Amino acid sequence: MAHIAGDKAMLARARRLGGQVGALERALLAGADCAAVLQQLAAVRGALNGLTVKVLDAHLRHHVAAPGLSDAQREAEVETIGALLKSYLR
Repeated sequence: MAHIAGDKAMLARARRLGGQVGALERALLAGADCAAVLQQLAAVRGALNGLTVKVLDAHLRHHVAAPGLSDAQREAEVETIGALLKSYLR
């Protein structure tokens, strides 16, 4: 997805997510309280879901809603997105 390669906002989100995962790892290594670990896991999940929505939005705009795509191209992308969503929501 070259169209998102230069998206600084997505990169910033990914970096924050990496920081959150690092904090989670440190908490686990330090034997943090279960509630604190669960709270960190919820934060990581929220950050990942937020980034997923941004990437999905960019994909839809570029590969499905872009002008000039044929009906066959749009249908193929809809199938791809459907498969990805099924996998993601399991």
